[in-house]
Amino acid sequence: MDFTRRDTLAIGAAAAAVTVLPMPAMASLADDAIAEFTGGADVADGGVDLDAPEIAENGNTVPIEVSAEGATAIMVLAAGNPTPGVATFNFGPLAAAQAASTRIRLAGTQDVVAVAKFADGSFAQVSNTVKVTIGGCGG
Repeated sequence: MDFTRRDTLAIGAAAAAVTVLPMPAMASLADDAIAEFTGGADVADGGVDLDAPEIAENGNTVPIEVSAEGATAIMVLAAGNPTPGVATFNFGPLAAAQAASTRIRLAGTQDVVAVAKFADGSFAQVSNTVKVTIGGCGG
């Protein structure tokens, strides 16, 4: 098979485009999950506390803590994972505190996002970047 210079450049450009597309697509998945959780409502910044390490040596077990005073639910997302949804914590009226802690798996360096739904129907979010030195999702 003989390729012209134009064919080679077109194939190279297409290959470069394919390698760049997955990251924005994953970010889009996280945005879609937030929109589904909020029902399209406006989301304020702040009002949620997310404690995650700045650097995680191993992406298989990254400890996080999330809390939001007065929240009825908190959703946690790992924006760079193939499946961004990590957990949704629901709090009833008798909950002593609206807080949770767990360990999550991160595929690589990425943003961890927490979105809280409050009793008045408002939403707030916070995001922390976690640098992962060894990926946890096959990386």
